[in-house]
Amino acid sequence: MSTKELQQGIIDNMRRWQKIENVSVTQCSEIIAKTNNPIIRMVMEVILADSQRHYATQELIATSLETGTISVTPDELAEVWDLIQTHIEMEKKAEELARESLEMLKGKKMVVQEYLLGYLMKDEAKHDFLLENLEAIKKGMYPYG
Repeated sequence: MSTKELQQGIIDNMRRWQKIENVSVTQCSEIIAKTNNPIIRMVMEVILADSQRHYATQELIATSLETGTISVTPDELAEVWDLIQTHIEMEKKAEELARESLEMLKGKKMVVQEYLLGYLMKDEAKHDFLLENLEAIKKGMYPYG
């Protein structure tokens, strides 16, 4: 498979995936409109927002392959790295609060609260993944950084 064929395959997949995300947004909106239950509404609102973010990410992937690669320069990273480091520390504190809260709930049969805190923990882990891999990009640019 040539590079051009590979890129076109990924672009096609992103466009098909975007259609799925659009259906997800519609379905979530329909569910939100049909319920007043705060848990169901919150879950659907989270999924709706994630689907919108996924769509935008898929668009960036596809567009980058259509128009040229995405790059980040050392200067661009350096410009915001102190703020990113501060954010990484904030995320660690948030994770610790979630972990402590989950620990307090163990065995208390507060399943809704455990469910929501479990979601928050996973979302914080997603943030860690994003930030750690951004740092990996930086380290790849700065062999001694």
